[in-house]
Amino acid sequence: MNSRLRYARFTAMGLLALLVTSLEVRAETLTPAPEGTFTIAVIPDTQRYLGPGTGRDDESGEPRNPAFDSRTSWLAANIEAQRIVFVTHTGDVVDKNEHRQWKVARASMDCLHGKVPYGISVGNHDMAGASGDSRLFQEYFGAERYAGQPWYGGTYEGCPGHAPEVSGNNANSYQLFSAGGLDFVIVHLECNAPDDVLDWADGVIESFRNRMAIISTHMYLGGIPEKGAGQPQGRMQWKKVHGARGNTPQQLWEKSFIKHPNLFLTLCGDQSASIAWRQTSRGAHGNAVHELLADYPRTADDSDWLRLLRFDPANGQIEVFTYSPAQDRLCESVGHTTDRSDHQFILGISRAIADHEAQRQPALATAK
Repeated sequence: MNSRLRYARFTAMGLLALLVTSLEVRAETLTPAPEGTFTIAVIPDTQRYLGPGTGRDDESGEPRNPAFDSRTSWLAANIEAQRIVFVTHTGDVVDKNEHRQWKVARASMDCLHGKVPYGISVGNHDMAGASGDSRLFQEYFGAERYAGQPWYGGTYEGCPGHAPEVSGNNANSYQLFSAGGLDFVIVHLECNAPDDVLDWADGVIESFRNRMAIISTHMYLGGIPEKGAGQPQGRMQWKKVHGARGNTPQQLWEKSFIKHPNLFLTLCGDQSASIAWRQTSRGAHGNAVHELLADYPRTADDSDWLRLLRFDPANGQIEVFTYSPAQDRLCESVGHTTDRSDHQFILGISRAIADHEAQRQPALATAK
């Protein structure tokens, strides 16, 4: 082969390699949300704190949570680019239920306050032991914080015979919002929500049966199949808080979630050993309920993965992205979840939209 041919072959191979590389980089980049779409953002467990009392290698300086700050500051800066209409936090806001960490958490969430509707599910780390007492959460994120917000629906007032610190004052709440011609109700339930809380949630979802319903709760899906522990992935069969009053995730489904024809999506965290899992179940009315778990390991300051649910009503789907603002990349593989489809995938919601439209018509006719 003469030198000219060798040079041409070398150049072609180099250009091909450059093209492949650029395509790989482009595939990992989060694009702006196209017109006609909108996004619900999911913040999973934010319990990696640094500084005094955290037990980390470096306990110096002030309490801080770089990964929490990274998530909320990025969300606030990208509300328009990603067309973000709602943000949900699936709980374990703090690691240790103490004022120092709650102050950091509130400062992080203040990045979103007044800019976009949001709700928070109370995790087991957000309570005093296993008692179900969430008084510190209520002090920093009580219902009064949302007074006057048009999207804030309300809160469960608490179980009769119990102090409001147990289950009351925004420990369980709901929010209302609309986007892309669709109306939503999202209910945030505390970890292992007891029967009285479920009765309240049932009433809320039924009252807004002409809206598409989402439930965000802390503990729901999980399992540790790679360790051979005998716990398959799916709804968990145990509970962590509330004692005899509490419900396991499977009981949440059987007692409440399965009943609602307008429920199409559940969101949860809690299980960092599982990292990510999803399944689709059928409600009692035949409706598909997409159940999603995301709790990415908190092993480094840049472990700030977010779930971005990009709704595309025209095509009847949700495109789900798992994205790290600190690393500015989409997740390809973490731990034992090595398949890209564990982190980036599409959910079909055509029937949920059609059912929603059918429910809305009588309401619209009445309004006229």
